[in-house]
Amino acid sequence: MSNHEDLRYPIGHADTSIELTPQQRQSLITDIRYLPSLLELMVQNLDEAQLNTPYRPGGWTVAQVVHHVADSHMNALVRLKLALTEDNPQIKPYEEQLWAELEDVKHVPINVSLTLLHALHVRWVAILERLTEEQWQRTFFHPASKKITSIAQHLILYAWHGKHHLAHIEKLVEREGWPKPGF
Repeated sequence: MSNHEDLRYPIGHADTSIELTPQQRQSLITDIRYLPSLLELMVQNLDEAQLNTPYRPGGWTVAQVVHHVADSHMNALVRLKLALTEDNPQIKPYEEQLWAELEDVKHVPINVSLTLLHALHVRWVAILERLTEEQWQRTFFHPASKKITSIAQHLILYAWHGKHHLAHIEKLVEREGWPKPGF
């Protein structure tokens, strides 16, 4: 793997092909539960210049990453709810690269997105912890990828997604020699 690839995918790619045991699902739900706190700890001591530093050449800034996680996870919760309430619904894709350039991302402090993530993840986990075996198999259709995704696969993807972006910031902090957060 090239250095460029390491910077883009510091924890590798998500593998949604695995069949999850109930214990594995619970572990991934735990990842979803704690992501907002881990993300907040990772960025709490960064100054304005650091928040405006791209995590890799040509990549988003730390602030854009934080806002992106909130945007992405809002969409993830909506997709979960659609899959639970409709029969294999077609979800609405969004242009994440364009969302990262919108005015709210440019002008709203990251603490707003962190607060949003805390509340959003409480609601998300409340649903995930109470799904039946049958509900884990419910699906939605993504028109851009032309793929049907189960709720179990969706869980794998978004537990990975949070860790993926957390690692972007963590690796940047290490490379720049910035003080590490006190976990």
